[in-house]
Amino acid sequence: MSELWQLTAAELAKRIKTREVSAREAAQSALARLDAVNPLINAVVAVHREDVLQQADAVDQALARGDDPGPLAGVPVTTKINVDQAGFATTNGLHAQENLIAQANSPAVDNLVRAGAVLLGRTNSPTFALRWFTSNQVHGRTLNPRDPSLTPGGSSGGGAAAVAAGIGQLALGTDIGGSVRYPAYACGIHGLRPTLGRVPAFNASSPERAIGAQLMSAAGPMGRTIEDLRLGLVALSAPDLRDPWYVALPVDGPEVPRRAALCVRPGGLETVKAVEDALRDSARRLRDAGWQVEEIDDVPSIREAALLQERLWLGDGFEALVNAVEKDGDPGAAAVIAAAREKVRGLPADVVSQSLVRRTTLTRQWRLFLDQFAVVLMPVSAELPFASDLDMQGKEGFERVWEAQLTLRALPAMGLPGLAVTTGLVNGVPVGVQIVAAHHREDLCLLAGRDIEARGVPASPVEPRARG
Repeated sequence: MSELWQLTAAELAKRIKTREVSAREAAQSALARLDAVNPLINAVVAVHREDVLQQADAVDQALARGDDPGPLAGVPVTTKINVDQAGFATTNGLHAQENLIAQANSPAVDNLVRAGAVLLGRTNSPTFALRWFTSNQVHGRTLNPRDPSLTPGGSSGGGAAAVAAGIGQLALGTDIGGSVRYPAYACGIHGLRPTLGRVPAFNASSPERAIGAQLMSAAGPMGRTIEDLRLGLVALSAPDLRDPWYVALPVDGPEVPRRAALCVRPGGLETVKAVEDALRDSARRLRDAGWQVEEIDDVPSIREAALLQERLWLGDGFEALVNAVEKDGDPGAAAVIAAAREKVRGLPADVVSQSLVRRTTLTRQWRLFLDQFAVVLMPVSAELPFASDLDMQGKEGFERVWEAQLTLRALPAMGLPGLAVTTGLVNGVPVGVQIVAAHHREDLCLLAGRDIEARGVPASPVEPRARG
């Protein structure tokens, strides 16, 4: 039983469905792993143990009746503290929301339950999900299980750290500026940001989000294998009427020529050699798998897209966010707000309207561009995963982080899907690549990701390293 936490989601679901092992045994194994390693990394911040076992028992009972519990039958999955799960606080890392107990699941969480997943626990996030680093004053700091001196990423850093350490086979994250892709990159696993509207979203516990957030945020899975991400995507993308942006389309689209573009320095990004090496190695892996790969100098308007993302995010409700951050007192969130003030200063009153109009133009450009290629290979970040709290090391530190994350910030402005694929370690530090495809073509991201993964990725799960 003790090794069940090491299995992939696909293999564990198969064993549970064939009754080789029980869902209860899998849940007990996951809880034992959580007890063993979570104190070292603080990835999971809330667990209802008896409920975990009851969920697992329900899966076993369904199988005993001859029912199909779903594609994730008995697979332990974690959820993020900014997504509603009934009976848990949707804290979002805020003191003000410590007692904001959700009365109903978000659509994504409901879809996991319908797919037979066992909800294992709640994973940590920075305050207001504002940073690419994961700490807050409610739940504390999450450490990267591969190297505690590095960020585990953010804002879904708790989920990525949990998966990398073997606490659950999958984690549910959210991504408005890299918050699924970057934690996966930093922790040496895979993470998929789906297209806007692919995975239904809604938090009944909270007010309706501003239009910019609605158009750019997406919920997606993080996992240790591409096959597991696909399994998670299929489960998460079931319809739910609560999300008006949801689009009912098959996960698999029509076949297209396996033609990929390689862009090492999008927008003139100063990509470090280790990341460039990973990109060129991934391009070779695709060629070996039968892909045609063409290196290109740039992609359409990526710096303008990043600017639009900033304006859609900051142009509506910024002062309310400032007040909430000041009241909470989290220093990491305060550092982000201080830097963002300069970006907000001088914005016109109709900045959101202007940005939405320009968003249409850029989205059209990207659709035409992605009609030429099945996928585009580009950096997740211009640098290897950052040292902890680099964004709090003065203006220079913040701007270094902000610039390196250009692609993470830009792509959500058009609602595009992106897949972070881990490819290797550089002196123990994870490195990987990002695969981008057209709207609702996550299947092409996963196809290319599978061919890259097949030629070697870092071993996981890992034993977390103690700090110091």
